[in-house]
Amino acid sequence: MARKVFFSFHFANDFWRTQQIRNINALEGQSLYSANDWEQVKRNGDAAIEKWIADQMHGKSCVVVLVGAETASRPWIIHEISKGWNDKRGILGIRIDKLLDNSGRPSAQGANPFSKVTFTGTNRTLAEVAPLKTPAGADSKSAYASITNNIENWIEEAINIRNNN
Repeated sequence: MARKVFFSFHFANDFWRTQQIRNINALEGQSLYSANDWEQVKRNGDAAIEKWIADQMHGKSCVVVLVGAETASRPWIIHEISKGWNDKRGILGIRIDKLLDNSGRPSAQGANPFSKVTFTGTNRTLAEVAPLKTPAGADSKSAYASITNNIENWIEEAINIRNNN
């Protein structure tokens, strides 16, 4: 049975790349909004965004953060990571910089967004616990194959880590 996951990603930069991951049939993810739908949610303010995130995470067992060049600098992604962890969901990062965008180009590798999330009252970050996977291969095709072949196991690993922490 496919795991139900919440995908977290930088919409403007990585939507095309994330579509490739969503096409892997091993997963059941939330439906993705179009750019127009997302703009409508944003226009309704922070409370509407928080509600949308909570609604989309409901019933999901893992937050899969698709890490591109600017993912770690996006405040709502950091919110999604924190919420997922605090709600006892697995947290998994997958680097998607080798995947091609709609212009056929890869991206720069981004910083680890888990290093931006600290455990309450400590200097420890989620980067010490949550896995951030770098797909094998030097090009888009091999990176995609690596993700396809490993994502189910990576998700199970992330869920097990969360269950034990």
